[in-house]
Formats: sequence, structure tokens, C-alpha cells
Amino acid sequence: MHPRASPLSRLSGCPYRLRFCRNLRGSTRYGEPWNEALPSADAFKRAVPRRFHAVGSVPPRWRCHSAAAYNAGMDDAQTLTAIPSGLARSPADEPPAASLRRSEEDEPPEAPAALPPEPPASPLPSAAESPAFSPPVELPLSELAFTGCKAVPMTYAQLRRFDGRLEVWDAESETAWMVREPTSPTHETPSHGLAGLVERIAAVRGSSIKCYGSMDLLMRDARGEPRRIMQADQTVYLYPRRAELLGASAMVVGRHNYPDVVLEVDHTTDVRRGKLKLYESWGFPEVWVEVPEHRVASRPRGLVPGLTIHLLEGGVYRASPESLAFPGWRAEAIHEAMNEAERSVRTNEVLEGLGRVLGSREGTGPDDDALMRSLRGQSRAEGLAEGEHKGRAEGEKKGRATGLAEGRRKGRAGMVRQMLLSRDIEVSEGFPSNVPGFGESPEAVLVDAALACDSERDFHARIRDRIVRTRGR
Repeated sequence: MHPRASPLSRLSGCPYRLRFCRNLRGSTRYGEPWNEALPSADAFKRAVPRRFHAVGSVPPRWRCHSAAAYNAGMDDAQTLTAIPSGLARSPADEPPAASLRRSEEDEPPEAPAALPPEPPASPLPSAAESPAFSPPVELPLSELAFTGCKAVPMTYAQLRRFDGRLEVWDAESETAWMVREPTSPTHETPSHGLAGLVERIAAVRGSSIKCYGSMDLLMRDARGEPRRIMQADQTVYLYPRRAELLGASAMVVGRHNYPDVVLEVDHTTDVRRGKLKLYESWGFPEVWVEVPEHRVASRPRGLVPGLTIHLLEGGVYRASPESLAFPGWRAEAIHEAMNEAERSVRTNEVLEGLGRVLGSREGTGPDDDALMRSLRGQSRAEGLAEGEHKGRAEGEKKGRATGLAEGRRKGRAGMVRQMLLSRDIEVSEGFPSNVPGFGESPEAVLVDAALACDSERDFHARIRDRIVRTRGR
């Protein structure tokens, strides 16, 4: 037992830190409202699910608000309170961020007395918060195989100074497994491509989705010491504010929320007998294993290009045709999108559809994304300007045609009127505009009628007869 552990920490088997307040809004028992402090250690033990009484790591739902409660080593839980989900922690509750893979063995300072105000509730839980946390099963190295990797002796001190990529590090054997082949564009394309794909989904959804790349995924032992470390090719958080990774040097199993999706790229490796078993035992809810289209000679036998989605159900992975985190996104569509040289129209339609589905659950949309809002506003303004320009041009064209037609009509009317007056034939004030069919009659017909008629009425009759004969043909 750690010398600083309190008797209360001994209750739950947590040897280093008290992290027992349920990280759900206004609740410490499953579905039971409880906003008061626990009256005693026995009552607290009854509140914690039995499976957490003797584990070295407690789930991310349980958090100790005050470091002072831990430092005081109290036998009861009078200082423990239910902490609403998503509350920002003060620096007193969390050790300061340091270099990569920094251990957290420094005693945190005393926390402030008052809780910060509660932020607005998020409408959806993260996929990482949904499944019940199960204590990880310790898999012996004899059951694991890291195909395509080389084993390199490495102590924890050397690991902290190491700045390269690794697949797995094991403390007991002091060994790191690294990919044998050098990193290639074929291996890196899917993980970077996934980041671009989810960025598009986030823009349409109207809220951020974060990709943290190949960050450390850390499992501690019963003493709180690093036991194993993995690095994924990509990690995706649908709700990054709940990840609580700000200032952290690693994602710690049992302390931080799981990624909603972990991506592994098997280009010259095969994670099925090694890392995938660890993800399963550690409780990661969704793992994608991508085998790129481009083949190389060093690729393990039996790997077929494509994407496999592994969903955790009852502590065991099963292959699924579509994602749970991104509902409706099928494995073949994800594989196609991550291997495209340029994003296709079909992929864009799928991404926009996913963004709309996720946004409808939150009541958000493209206008909630600053960049999309700006681009949509700019497009609307450009559309209005273009429409106004086209309308003006079309209006000028139609106006010109109308003006020419009106000018011709007036000119012909003046000519016919003058011809009848020159022959001493009286005409009415509205002549010849009041003559039916005057505007449609050819100019030659009007001239013939004006020269042959003997009155305004006769002119009307001649024009009418000519129209009748023309239509009869």
C-alpha cells in the first residue's frame, strides 16, 4: 500500500489516489439521485459497485474532488461530494503537465474549498462513457504476439527519454516493441486521412471532434506505476471536452475517458494477436483495423485490404459492418474514403450525412461552426450579388427588346395615320392603335390597306379580312 494512501482508499483497493465520486451529473449511484456527502466509509462502500472494491484502477466515472480529502487520510467520506460531469478541475486537483510520459507521483496541493459552477449539460454521452468499466485483465506476454515488430530492451527511464514511435512497452520485461519496417506514406495516409474526414463531419455537425494521433495509452499497476503503454495510429474523441486530456501526458486507463474510436493500420504488422487483445482487455469500446490497398512484400500473410470495425460487447470484440460512434458509417465506405487520393463526391455526401445525423442529436448544424458559418454567409452574399447582376442584365435585355418593339409599333402607327390624313380621310384620336391585329400585321399589308381604303372603317375591314385569310391558310 502506498504510504500516502488513506484508509478510505484501502476500501476500494485504490492504493494511490481517491477517485470515487461518480462523474455523472447529480448522481453517485446508477440512476439514483444523490447530491449529499456520503455519511460514512461503510455507506460509501455500499455506493460503489462491488466489482470496484478490489481493483487497482477505478473507472473514469469516479473522481475525488478534493485532494485535501486524500492528504488528510480520513476514515470516512464526509468530504466527498458528487461532481457533475465535465466540471473543470482546478490546478490543485491535477498535477501540472510535464514532459512526455511524466509519472504522477507528486502529491497534489490542496484543492479550493468551493466547486466551480456547473456548465450546461451536453445532450449526448461520449461513446467512451457508455459501456460499464471493467477492470482490465492482465494478459501475460506468452499470450501476445506483435507480428511485424522488433523487441528492443528499454527501461522506464529510457522510455521517458525516448522520442520515437513504438507499438507496445511492457514494464515487467522492460521491453518495447517497434515496427520493423520504416514508416512509409502508405502507413501514414489512413490515419492522417481519418483526421481530415472527421474534421469534415465536425464542421457539418457544428461542434468539434478531436484526433490526438498516436498518443500514449497507459495502464498502471496496483501500485500506480506504469505497467504497459501502447501507441495507436489515431485516436478520435467525438466530445473532446469530456476527454479531460488537457495538460495530460498520456491517456490513462481507468482515469481518462476512452477514445470513441482507435485506429490501427496494419501495413506491415498484424495487431490481431497482440495489440487488439490488449485493447479488448483494457476495455476500449471501438477499434478500427485498416489494411491499406497498396501491398508490400513484408505484409504478413492472410491480411486482406479493407477495414474491420471491432465493437466491445460483454468484454469481447465482435466484428461489425458499421461504426457505433459514427452511426451508419460502414466499414467499406470508411476504407474507401481513407484510401482515396482525392475525396470523391460520394464520400463528401456520406460525411455530410453523418454530420447532419450527429448534429440533429445535439441541435447543432453548420452555422454553429465558425468557418462553415463564414463560408455559408460568403456564399449567400455571392449568390445574391450574382443573382442581382444576372437579373439586371436580363432586365436590360428584355427592356431593350420591348423598347425596340414599342418603337417600331409607334413608327408604323404614325406612318399609317399620316397616309390616311394625306388622302383627306378623317381618323379618330386612337387610330390606328385601336385597330385589331394592327401590331401583328406586316408593314406591307398596312401600306396596301392605307392606300386602298376610303375610310377608317374600311381600313379596319381590310386589315381584318387579311388576318382571316392568313389564318385560313
